[in-house]
Amino acid sequence: MATTNEAMAEIQRQVMWNRLIAVVEEQAQTLIRTAFSTTVREAGDLSAGIFDLQGRMLAQAVTGTPGHVNTMAEAVGYFLEKFPAATMKPGDHYITNDPWLATGHLNDLTVVTPAFHRGRIVALFANAAHVVDVGGLGMGPEGRSVFEEGIYIPIVKCFDAGVPNATFFDFIRAGSRLPVELEGDIYSLCACNDAGARRLVEMLAEFDLAGVETLAEFIFAASRRATLEAIAALPRGTFRSEIMSDGYEEPVKLCAAMTVGEDVIEVDYAGTSGLSQRGINVPPAYCRAYASFGIKVVVAPEIPNNWASLLPFRMKIPEGCILNAPRPYPVSVRHVIGQLLPDLMMGCLYQIVPEKVAAEGSSALWNPPLRGGSQVSGQARPGRPVVDDFEVITFNSGGTGARATLDGLDATAFPSGVRTMPVEATENVAPVVIWRKELRPDSAGAGRQRGGCGQIMEIATKGDLEFAVNAIFDRVGNPPRGRAEGGDGAAGVVALRSGTKLRTKGFQIIPDGEHLVLLMPGGGGYGDPRERSREAVARDLRDGLISAEAARTLYGFEQEND
Repeated sequence: MATTNEAMAEIQRQVMWNRLIAVVEEQAQTLIRTAFSTTVREAGDLSAGIFDLQGRMLAQAVTGTPGHVNTMAEAVGYFLEKFPAATMKPGDHYITNDPWLATGHLNDLTVVTPAFHRGRIVALFANAAHVVDVGGLGMGPEGRSVFEEGIYIPIVKCFDAGVPNATFFDFIRAGSRLPVELEGDIYSLCACNDAGARRLVEMLAEFDLAGVETLAEFIFAASRRATLEAIAALPRGTFRSEIMSDGYEEPVKLCAAMTVGEDVIEVDYAGTSGLSQRGINVPPAYCRAYASFGIKVVVAPEIPNNWASLLPFRMKIPEGCILNAPRPYPVSVRHVIGQLLPDLMMGCLYQIVPEKVAAEGSSALWNPPLRGGSQVSGQARPGRPVVDDFEVITFNSGGTGARATLDGLDATAFPSGVRTMPVEATENVAPVVIWRKELRPDSAGAGRQRGGCGQIMEIATKGDLEFAVNAIFDRVGNPPRGRAEGGDGAAGVVALRSGTKLRTKGFQIIPDGEHLVLLMPGGGGYGDPRERSREAVARDLRDGLISAEAARTLYGFEQEND
């Protein structure tokens, strides 16, 4: 039986763990409140966390995306290789957007900052966030190498003992279409780490601790033990799954063989399609990030996400496959492939724990990068209104897959977890008009539990003048699949208002007088649609989520006449 002192120590460690979560969540909220880019302050496309001096992640903020969090978990070690902890000073901030050392593409900035207590370095704070523009071709798949995709920032100091690196900021401003926003975002990233460091120091002083070492060992030991217990409860064996992406030049096949061992889950991607000549390739850290997330949300969802709880998930990514892009392959929109990986993992896990697995969803975000003004239209023609140059991206999602006992979520981002951006936020920063933004009827896959509905968006500029979209969409040729006899979700559509279909990926002009129309995919259904409750079908029909024909043909539901 534990002594009173041991029990009190255990309680105190749990209190400190809860405080640590509050510290990193305040870190993330500081970033949201101070960011310039709508991608951060409106969509929450970011991560924040605290690390020990070996670069091991102790805790992450609740706010954030798996692609940022789990790649950031690897990135801090690379910072320490170049700038050892012993060389860091108060007020230092280090930054990179190297896709192979951090989050997988140039539009994400990762910042690492030391925290000092009683005159010595005690921890590192890190964050990552998606900024709107880093120059180059802009966010899209058209580049043929990473050098075309924007400014490439190696791991450098952006602040030295609190003093901004003037040369660094000169380069940053000169290389972006949105210099003020980009510089402001970097200051925001640094401020957010400073906020976390201040709160940590207050916490250490309150508990009379010299550092985080003891707390780190408690967190790591408990997390690893709980993760291994969750793995041990699974049946042993190798389970295989495949999923298709629309790709760019041709469809892309993703293959996985998941082997569950006594204390490890290993995934082998042999058979996956080869590299693309365009920017849909995935750096290996991003593959590990989303695949680990897809496993963890099923196998060990309640266990904190940190260095120790991620250790048992291992990946074998063959050279030459699209999930293991080497430098300098283009990777700007690696998410359109990478965000399918949780669905791929669940295809394996469905054979093990079907009741815990969702049907496939829209998965990859439907974020149209929009551009207009002289950079699209050239010199203004006589008698034609002039549109100021603009560069903006708005975050949107289709539906998620249904679960064994719950419907899918409508117009909700999974697995990224980012928020859908309000129409007003986009229209406030660019001469863009979003004419329609509504749920898409009959897009949800039918099932005992139906999938989530996609969205309809109709976009134009003020005055209906031409603009460009750098399309980065998927699930058009390969809609989300249902499970356990559930129906597939509706495929996505990219088109003009006139009905002309557009390519799902690549830079395209929307002509004068036309609107861009996006029909986002719905999530797959789960279970036999004929087993869906009559009340649920009637409610969906009443709410306009399904048509009378769908209710009759898919669910066997006949509407009663008044």
